This record gives sequence, C-alpha cells and structure tokens, in this order.
Amino acid sequence: MKQAMIRVDRMMRERRLLSALILQIHDELVFEVPLDEVEEMKVLVKEAMEGAVTLSIPLNVSISVGSNWGEL
Repeated sequence: MKQAMIRVDRMMRERRLLSALILQIHDELVFEVPLDEVEEMKVLVKEAMEGAVTLSIPLNVSISVGSNWGEL
C-alpha cells in the first residue's frame, strides 16, 4: 500500500494535479478531486496501485466516485 501511495503522489506531482490524497483506510485510498480531474485520476490511481508490486496473481483495483463518502 505504501508503494502505491508513493507512486500515486509522484504521478500527481508530475502532472501538476490539484487532487489530494486525504485518507488511507486499510487497503483503500480516499482522494479529494476537482471535477475536471476525475477521469485522469481514475486512470492514474488504477495504474499506480495495480503496478506497485509484481505478484504471482494480479492486483485488481476498483474505483468509486461520489460527492461524499456515503455515496461510495
């Protein structure tokens, strides 16, 4: 998880995104994302998390978007 978080942070900085990682809960990350960055962040986070480590089985990431945590 830590590797994924480091990768996401680096990729966000490289792209100069305004999005912010605000919370980690076990194997979940919660971001605050401007509406115009949602699609880019979905791709970025999935790529960063699924490629954080190489295992004998694939890591699968699911992403939800909502105005608040209750909608997720």
